[in-house]
Amino acid sequence: MSLISVQESQSPIAPLGDVISLQDVVLSKFIWLDLVERTVVLTMFSVFALRLTAAFQLTTDIAIPLLLISEILPVLLIVSRKWSNSHAMSVNPFDWLLAFVGANTPMLAEAASQGSVIPQELCSLVILGGLFIQISAKLVLWRSFGIVAAVREVKVGGPYRFVRHPMYAGYTVAHIGFLLAFPSFWNLAVYVGALLVQIARLLREEQILRTDPSYRQFAKHVRYRLLPGVF
Repeated sequence: MSLISVQESQSPIAPLGDVISLQDVVLSKFIWLDLVERTVVLTMFSVFALRLTAAFQLTTDIAIPLLLISEILPVLLIVSRKWSNSHAMSVNPFDWLLAFVGANTPMLAEAASQGSVIPQELCSLVILGGLFIQISAKLVLWRSFGIVAAVREVKVGGPYRFVRHPMYAGYTVAHIGFLLAFPSFWNLAVYVGALLVQIARLLREEQILRTDPSYRQFAKHVRYRLLPGVF
């Protein structure tokens, strides 16, 4: 009788301990993933900022600080974002690869010799247009912004009324402006490669986001992903 009572009193405790331990492991894993994302983004941006600052000292072209500004806001949003301890962030290695290749490839662009065909003032206006689009999208997302695909709060205001991925659209416009300002085969290859990766990235993101009913409803109202009337 005493043995039975001991077994009855201990049987619910062991599974509870296992559950708590398992939860700690899961929470720890997602915290570490969040930390990895922040560290890689901050490191890549620091290298990028140092390269562009050195180039600006040589050329004093306004397109350089404009591009730098366009890249600094997402870094600030990621670093200041609330720590994630949920299953929102994808743990698929392919999603992480797309995220970091897509985010870091544009940082390989170089401010070499200036173009002479298109006025630099016009190039700066194109960059400013892309900057306005992406910053408005980031302000709508605010601390829901992230690099790696995740199911976060669905935003429908601002530029999200026109396309489902206005941030990528803004990046593309800004990249076109920088390419016009500093035309080279290297920069062309960098930005074409970045665009292809971004398209693959947003298609993969949508597969994950469509698990959320609110995003599926949003996609019904906003038909185009990147360019109204085209894609």
